[in-house]
Amino acid sequence: MSARNLFSEIQLGANHLPNRIVMAPMTRLRAVGGIPNEIMAEYYRQRASAGLIVTECTMVSPMSNGYMNCPGIYSPEQIAGWQVVTDAVHQAGGKIFLQLWHSGPISHPTLLDGKQPVAPSAIAPVGTLHTPAGKITIETPRALELKEITGIVEEFHQAAKNAMQAGFDGVELHGAFGYLIDRFLQDGSNQRTDIYGGSVENRARFLLEVVEAVCQVWGGERVGIKLSPSNTFYGMHDSNPVATFSYAIQQLDRFNLAYVHLMEPSEDDLKTDGVINPVLATFRPFYSGLIITNGNYDKARGNQAIASEEADLVSFGRPFIANPDLPQRFAIDAPLNEVNFATVYGKGDRDLERGYTDYPALV
Repeated sequence: MSARNLFSEIQLGANHLPNRIVMAPMTRLRAVGGIPNEIMAEYYRQRASAGLIVTECTMVSPMSNGYMNCPGIYSPEQIAGWQVVTDAVHQAGGKIFLQLWHSGPISHPTLLDGKQPVAPSAIAPVGTLHTPAGKITIETPRALELKEITGIVEEFHQAAKNAMQAGFDGVELHGAFGYLIDRFLQDGSNQRTDIYGGSVENRARFLLEVVEAVCQVWGGERVGIKLSPSNTFYGMHDSNPVATFSYAIQQLDRFNLAYVHLMEPSEDDLKTDGVINPVLATFRPFYSGLIITNGNYDKARGNQAIASEEADLVSFGRPFIANPDLPQRFAIDAPLNEVNFATVYGKGDRDLERGYTDYPALV
């Protein structure tokens, strides 16, 4: 056991961090019209004492949209909006990565200018979605044609360039939770018979092509990726998740990434038979680089994960929603504010600050 803990400094690829407390990416839906704004800049500035901030999922193209008022990184206006955010975080002494995201089939034509959502295979996700037309059952997507896939890889490549222009310190790829990258990887959602389907090597091809495209922009030392091997969101499943994710994680090792961000199963995930638990201990042996772990950690469990060297950093989601000064509160064992779940997500263009930038910090 080492003496390291949440407050130990660490070199994360090309970035030196003052602590190992990561603000996890969290969907907050305050980007009215898909454009980051001053309120978002204040939200992230308030939380700049995190060793690293990873932003909410951010669209790489208009066809990647899955939620109303999610931000994008494909237009000049969006790039300019994110520049305001990164400036605010840097002026407060923080580091911030942009999470690049394609929702795949977790979408609806009303969010895509009438176009049908896409996926590796025409398999309907399990669940519902809030849309401009109200709450709907998610529909069956259109299977991508082989010739279209290269174009989506290029969208990630261009989004990575745009993130650099916007002043970010790096990027994280969203490869979790049943979105497009995850859909290609797992055999429960990928029934293709071409070079992107069938064997685990083929199913991991899209993930690895996207990683390579983004690393061409940033270099591996400023790129992370988020994976959720035990995720059951939207009906996700794989016939052999240990083999699938072990292969993917081993292949990621060759890119010398800043980190791999692994999600432990949620309480809902654990209701499904065969879910891998714990994720961290299962996959740590397959990756030689830095790992960020996430899964309802508190200060004590976070310190334990880092001291045991199973994880190198710990990301916190809900605690950062309600506690903009979470590292300070951890440092002095101060009580934490409770999350008001009724205000986690935005209400269109109304009350954007409520439950977002109005949580009190310690005096």
